[in-house]
Amino acid sequence: MSVAPVPPSTTAQTDGALIRAEDLWRTYVMGAEEIHALRGVSFTIAPNEYVAVMGPSGSGKSTLMNLIGCLDTPSRGRYVLRGKVVSEMNDDELAAIRNREIGFVFQTFNLLPRATALHNVELPLVYAGIPKEERLAQARRALEMVDLADRMSHKPNELSGGQRQRVAVARALVMGPAILLADEPTGNLDTVTGEEIMGLFERLHAGGNTIILVTHEKDIADHAHRTIHIRDGKIESDEERRR
Repeated sequence: MSVAPVPPSTTAQTDGALIRAEDLWRTYVMGAEEIHALRGVSFTIAPNEYVAVMGPSGSGKSTLMNLIGCLDTPSRGRYVLRGKVVSEMNDDELAAIRNREIGFVFQTFNLLPRATALHNVELPLVYAGIPKEERLAQARRALEMVDLADRMSHKPNELSGGQRQRVAVARALVMGPAILLADEPTGNLDTVTGEEIMGLFERLHAGGNTIILVTHEKDIADHAHRTIHIRDGKIESDEERRR
């Protein structure tokens, strides 16, 4: 299944940035009240960065994640992803960007309970119309990347929590996305297993993946090389960690 090319009006220069957010606002109207979830957020993210987005409940970090993940569009401002002005796209174009450019990892794994690990990882390729033999080969390679070559035929209830999250990471990687976007990826895991998953992210980043991690836990954010703190819909600080 081919994806329609992005019209010329939705392209932009990014000076090498993978992501460029320019004065992003997201406003929700609730009755007579306007809620400003984001208030003029601007930043850039380069290819192969490892960034954590932190903030308390209600700070706007989930709203920002939805914009980065093309699950929502800003009320004002521009979001440019790999040279494409995502903030001006329609729903079909956004769906194509999500499928091709962004791999999602969620706290709750979101695996099909009756499907094997291999089939769970294969699903994005099915939706993209990839031929069967090719998608099976890609799904196997993705599972090998997360050290689950010997668990391909197992269903989620036959896997540990850490193994389920590894399947979810493999599914996120299988399309070769520009960004791996992880939302509280260790939230349902014990401390030891959570550290194993963070070690996996470190390895993927060292292999060239761009990772954006949304978390409220400082010890998890400390694995990233840069931390953006959000408070009251604004960027409170943007700091690189010394390495």
